[in-house]
Amino acid sequence: MSDKHVLDLRLLVPALVGWAFTASVLAWSLTALVVVGSACAALATLTVAWPTARAPRVGRLAGTDGTDVTDGAGRLGWFGRPGSSRRTAVGLSLAAVALVSGSTVGHLASRSAGPLTMLAHEHAVVAVEGLVATEPTVRVLPGRDTVMVRFRLTVTEVTARGTRSAVRSPILVMADERWQHVRWREGVRVRGKLVPAEPGDDVIAVIRPNGNPDSTHAPGVVEGGAERLRAGLRQAAAPLPSDARGLLPALVIGDTSRTPPDLTEAMLVTGMTHLSAVSGSNVAIVLTFALGGAGLLGVRRRWRPVVAALALAGFVVLARPEPSVIRAATMGAIGLIGLSRSRRAAGIPVLSAAVLVLLVIDPWLSRSYGFALSTLATLGLLLFTRSWGEAIGRRLPRRIRSWGPALAIPVAAQAMCAPVVVLLQGSVSVVGVLANLLAAPFVAPATVCGVAAALVAPLWRWGATSLCWLGALPAEGIAWVARTCATVPGGTMPWPDGAPGAVLLAVVTVAVICSGRWWAHTARTRPVAMLSVALMVLAAAAPTSTVTWPPRGWRFVACDVGQGDGLVLATTPGHAVLVDAGPDPAAINACLRRLHIRVLDSVVLTHFHADHVDGLPGAITGRQVREVLATPVHDPDHQWKEVEAWTRPRGIPLREVFAGDHLTWPGVTADVWWPQRRISSGSVPNNASVVLAVRSGPVDLLLLGDVEREAAHAVLLALRRDPAMVARAGEFDVVKVAHHGSSNLDEDLMHVVAAPLAVISVGKDNDYGHPSPKALEVLRRNGSAVFRTDQRGDVAVVAEGGAVAVTWRKR
Repeated sequence: MSDKHVLDLRLLVPALVGWAFTASVLAWSLTALVVVGSACAALATLTVAWPTARAPRVGRLAGTDGTDVTDGAGRLGWFGRPGSSRRTAVGLSLAAVALVSGSTVGHLASRSAGPLTMLAHEHAVVAVEGLVATEPTVRVLPGRDTVMVRFRLTVTEVTARGTRSAVRSPILVMADERWQHVRWREGVRVRGKLVPAEPGDDVIAVIRPNGNPDSTHAPGVVEGGAERLRAGLRQAAAPLPSDARGLLPALVIGDTSRTPPDLTEAMLVTGMTHLSAVSGSNVAIVLTFALGGAGLLGVRRRWRPVVAALALAGFVVLARPEPSVIRAATMGAIGLIGLSRSRRAAGIPVLSAAVLVLLVIDPWLSRSYGFALSTLATLGLLLFTRSWGEAIGRRLPRRIRSWGPALAIPVAAQAMCAPVVVLLQGSVSVVGVLANLLAAPFVAPATVCGVAAALVAPLWRWGATSLCWLGALPAEGIAWVARTCATVPGGTMPWPDGAPGAVLLAVVTVAVICSGRWWAHTARTRPVAMLSVALMVLAAAAPTSTVTWPPRGWRFVACDVGQGDGLVLATTPGHAVLVDAGPDPAAINACLRRLHIRVLDSVVLTHFHADHVDGLPGAITGRQVREVLATPVHDPDHQWKEVEAWTRPRGIPLREVFAGDHLTWPGVTADVWWPQRRISSGSVPNNASVVLAVRSGPVDLLLLGDVEREAAHAVLLALRRDPAMVARAGEFDVVKVAHHGSSNLDEDLMHVVAAPLAVISVGKDNDYGHPSPKALEVLRRNGSAVFRTDQRGDVAVVAEGGAVAVTWRKR
């Protein structure tokens, strides 16, 4: 192997050590960081500068010609050449730790200078002026029908208790819908209460404004120009179908606000979320297109790097030079170097240096999932694309042998990123590589058309729209791949969650990569034995629930619909009663399809919060629905009107239910325990939830909707007055825990209705901290086994021969 093909890994270990150290010390004190950094700097200097020891003298041996007989070198190092390399690696690692320690000290000292930290710990009311540092993210909170706007603000001036101070510190602004039109790099004045951020966060405080936005100055010329380009792209893409309308801005500028939720979920399941954000692959596509265009236009080779630099700068400005975009631009440029034949050997040293430089500029990148994914994907490209591409190419027909590296890129990226992805979704995507391979041909044309449309939009709106329509076809192709691969049975494999799962997958990945040649050789020489092993592994690992679902004798299923409720009660084959429809039409529709439900005898809407009713169109479209039953409290009013608008055109009767009503369906009966009256304290909609005591064959269930402490206590008081309710309370096999496991519960009611099985319908990594530690402790104390949809997926209660059991289907 020639030297130009040898990978230079000398800087990689120091970069990884510096990265790990930075991630672990962001919450340290300045004193500790200074001590550790100084010690590492001193040790690094000693390690590199310490002289090599002389070889021990063993006497002078004279030859027959009178000359000395020595080792030919005159000196012998303590460890020889391998030891010298190890010592250099240790020295560089210590130097990297000293470097990031010093930069972290500088950042922490700079941002904590001034009174902001003290004011935050005192929960002071302040007025701050600063610059909007990140694009505001707007989110509608499910179940609350309120809008939350979040953005980082670089504070330059703070006024509190009659004193004005100049500072330069980052804080997080958490505001309402009045702030959703704040612009990036705009100067604003914010008044509100400060609270301290968590140790190690990239901000020092959080503020909740108590007024309207007060702009102090508009964004600069460059920022304003970038915003016009971004707005022009959004307007040009507005006429497109929903998938393309959401994906095109996501591919180009990282704007995912218009991406349909079900498409976002499908891309997460298939490992394609990197496409819907500004990533290194997007940057590499833009640079490749710019360089290719320069070549076609006859630009001399020595000027092409200038063209690439200008294209890179323009793309960064278009996507906004936030830390994530700078990171993506860096990794994209390095990835392009790694694919270059003439500069491939420089890829890993450049990547290693870039990691350290980025950590010096922004130490908080060390804890960013985006930074980890970009870096690992680029490292995989540099390490494996050439060798794996050649190996794949040798096994392809001659005409398409050159496709090997292109096919190796997503495989290498997926292998390197899989341990981090496990932390995000708690499962391993089996179809991720295939999905990315199928989507790869669509990404470049969609991205290029989107960038071109953004550039043309301010000058020629019709031309920009035409370019968007041109990019719509590949964007729709990406969406089709994501949705199709997300529905493949067994497409995701359950895996241990958290850091242990990530470490386990990393070990498995390294073992497979290291033993790959042996497996390939064994497969060629002993095909029957290897086939038998493969079949046994597949039989053991295959999720049988995808084949046997729904389980025989199922009576109740809590669908995994995210942060919401979607509960199904079986009546007759193909028929069911649906209690709430969750927040996402696609999610509840998919669950009902898995259960083979064609007819809904009734749909019960416990209350009108979005996380219980917004999925209704997905449940009633394409199915026969005989009636919709709902709480009599029409709050929030706009959600009630939406339900009317969805049901009236289809001729579906809509009626109200009250405490004391008795409902009957084939094989299922239900007594309505609540609502008996309107409760004005707490959350009015939650406390108006329909509470059902259900008997489905031999299974007794209590479905508590989202009742909070006030309504739950009212149910308890009604139960104590009614002997029939008291008798039912001791017979429940299953309790569907109220409000996704909120801490706002009545412990006495939970004790009275305690059941062997508690089901919590809750979304993974939700913003509310559901289920709360308090609710879990109450359930544990009551002796209930807890099954959560965020951990198990669809949870089913099964009854056969009088016995009640539980099973689940992990998505």
